Amino acid sequence: MITYNLLEKYKEIAHFCTDREGGASAGNYASFNLSPFSGDQPEDFNRNKSILSKQLGINTDKLIIPFQTHGSEILEIDDSFLQLSNNERSRALNGIDALFTRLKSICIGVTTADCVPLLFYDPDKEVIAVAHAGWRGTCARIAEKTIRTLIKECNCEPSSIRVAIGPSISANAYEVGKDVVDCFEEAGFDLSKVVTTNNQSCYLDLWKANQLPLEKAGVLSEHIEVSGICTFTEHERYFSARRLGIKSGRMLSGIMIKGK
Repeated sequence: MITYNLLEKYKEIAHFCTDREGGASAGNYASFNLSPFSGDQPEDFNRNKSILSKQLGINTDKLIIPFQTHGSEILEIDDSFLQLSNNERSRALNGIDALFTRLKSICIGVTTADCVPLLFYDPDKEVIAVAHAGWRGTCARIAEKTIRTLIKECNCEPSSIRVAIGPSISANAYEVGKDVVDCFEEAGFDLSKVVTTNNQSCYLDLWKANQLPLEKAGVLSEHIEVSGICTFTEHERYFSARRLGIKSGRMLSGIMIKGK
């Protein structure tokens, strides 16, 4: 697992992005797959979830993973959510690509394998958030939307929020079609800052396309850390759907406010 220098100094939180090592899964899921939704054997995923939960010192039901759909819906994990049955929790988490919480000893996370994972922490308001940003979520400005939600729901000041942009496909490797470029242009992105062209091929910089809206929302540039790890080129250590296919493992990027 990796952590981020930006967040390491806050000892009241735990945060991480898993890699492929240390789990029970096999094949394209080998070995530490943390997604229950990508086709892995349920017993292998459950074992992996137990391994991670034990490392975090929490029960498995305190590790909250949404069913992501490349949208921009955000859900708060609060006491009322924890009181739901397992089936009710599953329904509430369906179609969610970002979570936030003020609760302690609850780890919220998103799963990725080339898409961008984002971790948020406001040390002043003691609130955490996570977001999953593929190209669709990035184009829908899920990073900025998460900041706006924290401002509205938790009275956060954007200048107090720290954001880590985790391992994901890099601009050098992420070739996209004209349809994707057109979507970003229609959404108002400055293409000169997020798209490069090489031999008539277009490459999208998801890291920059998430960083720019964060800064627009008021997050200070020095409060944003980009891991710089490309999942596509480092696929032996990190899952990459472009390398392994959709039916393959996922990393989990998570964050938790520690209990007393």
